[in-house]
This record gives sequence, structure tokens and C-alpha cells, in this order.
Amino acid sequence: MIKPKVSYFGDVGSFSEEASLKFFGDALFIPCKRFRDVFTNVQSGVCDFGVIPVENSLEGSVGEIYDLLREFEVMVYGEIQLRISHCLIALPEVRLGDIRYVYSHPQALAQCSKFLSTLNVDLIPYHSTSSAIKLIKEKALRDSAAIGSLRAAELYGMNVLAREIEDNLNNFTRFLIISMRDHEPTGRDKTSIIFGLPHVPGSLHAALEVFAVRGINLTKIESRPNKERAWEYIFFIDFEGHRLDSNCSEALDLLRKKLPYMKVLGSYPRAT
Repeated sequence: MIKPKVSYFGDVGSFSEEASLKFFGDALFIPCKRFRDVFTNVQSGVCDFGVIPVENSLEGSVGEIYDLLREFEVMVYGEIQLRISHCLIALPEVRLGDIRYVYSHPQALAQCSKFLSTLNVDLIPYHSTSSAIKLIKEKALRDSAAIGSLRAAELYGMNVLAREIEDNLNNFTRFLIISMRDHEPTGRDKTSIIFGLPHVPGSLHAALEVFAVRGINLTKIESRPNKERAWEYIFFIDFEGHRLDSNCSEALDLLRKKLPYMKVLGSYPRAT
């Protein structure tokens, strides 16, 4: 059996890698330093799938991901939710009192703000949690620590100074699985779409009414600035059901006629 090739954001030991392992199990994994690289690998055919974080239960959405979903011709094949537990990680034999700098992804720093406020340290944003740990190890930074996962600390042979340092234990990140196709219907599906609105009063209400009258439950609505026109917005909607279901298909057909722009990102099984 041929193993799928899967790109994910971050280095070995990142939460994206953990989500990838949880979703795919046995696969050929390719780490990427930028979100864009994950999308490029999928669209170009270098990889069959990509795994990218789209929102956190505490810090909200990752705006860049929504922009890339609009830009690239990929589809959402699946989703997975991962419990995020952060550790403060340093070189072996380094103590908490030695730390003057803490590196990590901006969202990880924000998720641990209460704990970090008790330390006399400078916070340094880095492009991923696992890359921050890797940096400290490779440069032997004895006055620095990183925020990351327990698994990453073990993989890099690092010292865990503190565990579960996140502000709220109810800390989950939702990851999307992207591919060049979406998933066949399963009976427990979700669909994601993007659309723009005409500049007339009540246009958002008219668009959402298409779902309401058909009893289609919306699970998320998010707006992003339209990069092509100042002060106009693009809307991202998740709703229950598969795009091939009769009521969902009917709603999508009607929206295409009503709206100046609409793109179906894909239908896929809801994460449990």
C-alpha cells in the first residue's frame, strides 16, 4: 500500500505534526516553515494532503489560513481537534531562574500569558513552537526557554521546567486537512464556503436566510478584509451537511445566483 504524502506546518514535534499523526497514522510527513508552503505542496501535487491550524478555542482564528484558502485551488478534506497543553522547555540542567527570554509562536505566548506574567522575561515571537525549541537547542541558549509540547521536549532531549502552563485547560486547536478533493458523504458532514456580498442593505441577511429556511445549521461565520477592495469583506461560513445533500445543494445553487462571488471549500466529516 502506498503511503500518502502529508505536509504540515512546523518542525518535528509541532502540534501540527501531532495532529497529522493522529489523523493519518502511517504516512510520509513533510514539515514546512510557512503555511503557504503547505498549500503549495498540495496544489502542485508534491503532497496528497496538508495539515494546517485554522482556529484555537481561546485565541480565535488564524487569519492567514482563510486568505490562503481563498487564494489556492485546494479543498477541505477533513478536520481534527487537538487538545493543546503547553510546557516551558529549556536545555538540560537549566533552571527556571536562569530564564530571561521565552520564544514561541505568538498564539502559544498569548495562551500562556498568565503564567508568563509571573516571570521576569522578554517574550520573543517565533514562527512555530517546535522551531523555537529547536533554535534553543541548536544555539545552546542557556538563558532562554520555549513554549511547546511535552512530545517535542522529549524528541529534542530537552528539560521541562513547567507543565500545563496555558491560561485555560479547555484549550483546543482545530486543524483542517486540505487536498485537491473533498470527502465523500458520511452522514455526519460539514461544508465550508467563502462568499462576497453585494453592496446593498440586508445582503448578509438575505444570504443567511437561504440556510435558515432550509433548516441548515450554521456552525461558524467569520469575516475577513477583502484584499482587493478597502473596507469590503469576505465571509467564511461552515454549516452542517454535505454539499451533495439535496437541501445543501439547493441552498448553494441559490447563493451562486444571488452573490457576486462564492467558492465551496469542501465537505468533510465533522471532527468528534
